[in-house]
Amino acid sequence: MFAGLVRYLDSIVARDPAPRSRWEVLLYPGLWAVAWHRVAHALFNARLFFLARAVNHLSRFLTGIDIHPGARIGKHLFIDHGFTVIGETADIGDNVTIYQCVTLGGTNPANGVGGKRHPTLEDNVIVGSGAQILGPITVGQRARVGANAVVTDDVPEGATMVGVKARSTLVKAETWAQDFIPYGTPCKEGGEPAGPRIEGLEAEVAALRAQLEELLAERDAAKKADAPASRTRTRS
Repeated sequence: MFAGLVRYLDSIVARDPAPRSRWEVLLYPGLWAVAWHRVAHALFNARLFFLARAVNHLSRFLTGIDIHPGARIGKHLFIDHGFTVIGETADIGDNVTIYQCVTLGGTNPANGVGGKRHPTLEDNVIVGSGAQILGPITVGQRARVGANAVVTDDVPEGATMVGVKARSTLVKAETWAQDFIPYGTPCKEGGEPAGPRIEGLEAEVAALRAQLEELLAERDAAKKADAPASRTRTRS
């Protein structure tokens, strides 16, 4: 058990440069929220729903993180900073990183049956701050969800999703970034899908400016050519 805790702490230190030691990580609200959830989830599975909810409410009061007792969480989940909501039927794999103010939200089935209505995050997923992942969708392994993205469709393995509604950057994570991506948000040129489009628009604007300048030059030349003829007609 102690060895497992050490591995968990080390996995957080590997993803967060802020702590100077494992002891600091023991003060992280995300770590305590996951620990309280383990207790609540065991009570939930034992069908002690009221006690599970009571533990959940205590955890939310102490950590600012709301994890429904029914959510299934794998190993080494790191919730950085907190203020995160994880719904009842959410499934989270191993080594997942979730930053602050993230919602793993559910949909309201039209038939009134609960069922699977929250997202599934597979192993090594990173979810940036403020992201909203909604509905019974699957976020594939090693996928990255950028800050403030709104995801309502399945995310392929290794994809990086940005924007509202979220779209893929078309560059798989393993293609250009083997290492951990803080906040799941690419900040380099390799991850910006709008780059080629912006360059094309800039080239088009430059061409239009050149055409405009050419037209203006032709107009000025025509005015100068008409000016002597106008003065000759005036004298006669």
